[in-house]
Amino acid sequence: MLAQVHPILFHIGPVFIPSYGAFTALGVVLGLVLALRTARMAGVASGSLWNLCIVALFTALVGSRLLLVLVNWAVLRSHPSWLFGLAMVHHPLLAAVGSALALLAGLLYARHYAMPFFSTADALAPPLALGLACEQFGSLLAGSGFGTSARVGWAIVYTSPFAARWSGTPLGIPLHPVQAYSGVAFLTIALLLLVLLPGRAQRGDIAGLWLLLSGSAIYFTEFWRDPFGRGLVLHGALDGPQIAAIALVLLGGLVLLQRATPSAAPALEPASPEAPHA
Repeated sequence: MLAQVHPILFHIGPVFIPSYGAFTALGVVLGLVLALRTARMAGVASGSLWNLCIVALFTALVGSRLLLVLVNWAVLRSHPSWLFGLAMVHHPLLAAVGSALALLAGLLYARHYAMPFFSTADALAPPLALGLACEQFGSLLAGSGFGTSARVGWAIVYTSPFAARWSGTPLGIPLHPVQAYSGVAFLTIALLLLVLLPGRAQRGDIAGLWLLLSGSAIYFTEFWRDPFGRGLVLHGALDGPQIAAIALVLLGGLVLLQRATPSAAPALEPASPEAPHA
């Protein structure tokens, strides 16, 4: 049975609420709420972790939107009203740039306030996985990062011209709901990490598992994702996200291999002092 999904969640008069933006915002809210809990579980000051998240999110949002403006500057000069539609645009390059800027901002903030590195990373892992799950479900409704053509009973068909306009989604063709595959994978990772966090053997274990599992999820789901705009390499054998996924898996393996001997295993780091609230 084919399911139809729509990039517009609902509208109030002339104001449209895009599905992708709404679900991404939901993921941010749920991730921030969960971070307050995981901070206590990991021995990190909740106020400091909250502020770090806000700084990272703001940096990612502003940086990725500025990049979009620069890339489309010639078009925006002729049609300045299109600037209001940029918030609805989603592209792998924007996600990569936003993630890199968020990571840099988070690292600088954590270093400035002397936050314990591995404990902070452990506390952030489950909320990040939850946020990515919501983002992927939003992508499913919006049509961004769409899947390859499919002949399965759970295929989806996009019919809204907004999906084609914003994401280049093919209309009227049954596609694999690869965003749902990825969303379920990230949701499962979030739940697993949340269960394992209180009993972690040492600092960094949860962050290492996040890197390993998230990289694996990204790598394998890409086989059902259309290669449109994803940077094919090695004559199409891999794409950009899969290269990044391999790097995540290798980094996660390195983190997990850096294990202290039982006699030398340090106690959990104390919570860092509270940073000024943003």
